Amino acid sequence: MDDISSESDCTKYWIDWFLGAQGNEFFCEIDDEFLSDRFNMTGLNSEVQYYQYAMDLIMDSFEHDCDDQTREQIERSARHLYGLIHARYILTQRGLQKMFDKYKNGDFGVCPRVLCNRHPVLPVGLSDIPHSAPVKMFCMKCEDAYNPPLARFATIDGAYFGTSFPFLLFQAYPHLIPNKNAPERFVPAIFGFKIHEHAKLARWQNTRRLELMQRLQSYEDEENGRKM
Repeated sequence: MDDISSESDCTKYWIDWFLGAQGNEFFCEIDDEFLSDRFNMTGLNSEVQYYQYAMDLIMDSFEHDCDDQTREQIERSARHLYGLIHARYILTQRGLQKMFDKYKNGDFGVCPRVLCNRHPVLPVGLSDIPHSAPVKMFCMKCEDAYNPPLARFATIDGAYFGTSFPFLLFQAYPHLIPNKNAPERFVPAIFGFKIHEHAKLARWQNTRRLELMQRLQSYEDEENGRKM
């Protein structure tokens, strides 16, 4: 193994190992500058057991003697801490750029809904509170969330991505937002004739959705008018 010659290399050494582990493909690399800024870590010391040891491990500066059981707990805390920091980092301009690159590369997969025609998805949390729910996949085309396709992603905490990330990314890169016409729907039919109640429900849902979009647009226009 090559010698590690700089603090930057030390940091990347643990992070590279973490990112290369199976099941961690949704995570991006956090910049050294972000990790070194104590302001970015505000409040995390009360949420993570062995916080300082875990941070030392992430920064590859861990030099403490401990038994195997304690070391395992510190390793677990380091993974949890990286996830919590990751949720903050991907809301920054640099973090959004890295996740945008992964999105464009298809690293997060595609929507399982047939009529979305393999539209790419983004990881999203159902809660910002750790240990509340595993990560889900959000499709902007149908505006719905799905379970990840592979079992190895089912144990990833949704709080490591948070509830706001996909929508901030689409604000930063609005050209990624698909056509906002009513999504294509599968219409049940018997011998080519639509089943009345299902068709009626679909029309009602589309009407309510269009009304909501119009109200939101009206609200945005009013807000822009006040700012002028």
